[in-house]
Amino acid sequence: MIHGPRFALKRILIVCLVLVPLVVIIHRKPDLSLQNLRWRETSAEDNSDVARNELKSPEELDQLLSRLETPLVIEAAHYGKNEYKAAFNERMELLRKTFAEPITEPKSMHLVRPVDPLAGKASATILCLTRNQDLSDIVTSIQQLEEQFNNQFGYPYTFLNDEEFSDHFKNEITRLLPIDREVQFGRIDPKMWNMPDSIDPEVFKSKMDQLEDVQHAEKISYHNMCRFYSRSFYHHPLLAKYKYIWRIEPNVNFYCRIDYDVFQFMEDNDKIYGFVLNLYDSPESVKSLWKSTMDFVEKTPQYLHRNGSYAWLKDNVQKPQNYEITGGYSTCHFWTNFEIINLDFLRSKPYEDYMHFLEGEKGFYYERWGDAPVRSLALALFADKSRIHWFRDIGYQHFPYTNCPKSPAGSDRCNGNCQPGSFAPWPSLRSENCLPVWIEHIMSQQELESY
Repeated sequence: MIHGPRFALKRILIVCLVLVPLVVIIHRKPDLSLQNLRWRETSAEDNSDVARNELKSPEELDQLLSRLETPLVIEAAHYGKNEYKAAFNERMELLRKTFAEPITEPKSMHLVRPVDPLAGKASATILCLTRNQDLSDIVTSIQQLEEQFNNQFGYPYTFLNDEEFSDHFKNEITRLLPIDREVQFGRIDPKMWNMPDSIDPEVFKSKMDQLEDVQHAEKISYHNMCRFYSRSFYHHPLLAKYKYIWRIEPNVNFYCRIDYDVFQFMEDNDKIYGFVLNLYDSPESVKSLWKSTMDFVEKTPQYLHRNGSYAWLKDNVQKPQNYEITGGYSTCHFWTNFEIINLDFLRSKPYEDYMHFLEGEKGFYYERWGDAPVRSLALALFADKSRIHWFRDIGYQHFPYTNCPKSPAGSDRCNGNCQPGSFAPWPSLRSENCLPVWIEHIMSQQELESY
């Protein structure tokens, strides 16, 4: 649990962090008004949210830090079993009502259709991190994505692997896709992928023996993947020319036709991140991640966004044990096996500095920090929540979880292979859905009415 005194002395330093740059900047350019000042760390070309985020006063920074210390529902500390059950049932009812509403696509002023000259012209690629032995499963995913979306827009594919792709793999992929579809195959530099020299293999083994109940904890390759997707993939040379990626994985399902260009939607509506599933994580896998993140925030409070998704991080009602085990983090995260990302955010100084800090904390290997909670924390803390979009209309499954919208009567947009409103095949997994917190505490009324 994080307590107020933890930050008390740090806030003296925060005042200095704010006032000293003010003195320096005002002395050099006395004609600048305070509302136009930006943090010195941000370049004029930086279009990250920090570049947009006006300089915050010591009082405002103090308020933001207080929000990160405070649980979403303070009185939940005194809840009994009945109160927790009632709160959970209210959230499930919110979900039911949300998914009971028939939807088709965003009510945007301008959706780029397949016949539009801009269709398929965004600086974007569909990204697949996969192995040779996953060929049949990634083929299934691509076939469905082509059928539901990309056969109308023709975006290129980028395949990455920590080993060389076999000729068989490459031939089967190119045979699957139209002859004019651009396809890239790349190997990941071992320096980007392998366990770094800073990690002691014996300590790693000892730590993982203590996490025997955490899924994939014993697999070095899984740790490598989480670290790569957190801090390295967007630096791969094959992605250098792109602004957006849509990440897909083997053996996923797409249930509904998408008749507009999602990348142009992101561009036109100033979105930096798109998701479909929103879950709680295993708290044992990220036990120290919140503390490490707050240590980083103490050092760089200027990176906090005044319109961040803080309430989502601080839920202590649905999975109170998660909040306790992690010392103040709900473990809510975007399930990153589906994500559409503006890579400018990942390439921004706040995100890069955060990744550099986490690398030094060694939690990618001494715990099992996943790219999903890491990315989600960065977005929730450093980005404007209005720039994060829930693609309610995209029917998707990565077993065991599903996002399945309800279509209007007579619509054939969805193929009927998922039950509208379904989340998981077993009722016991309903509590893993963090979407009600996002709907109630993060989404604006305008966003709720955008479908």
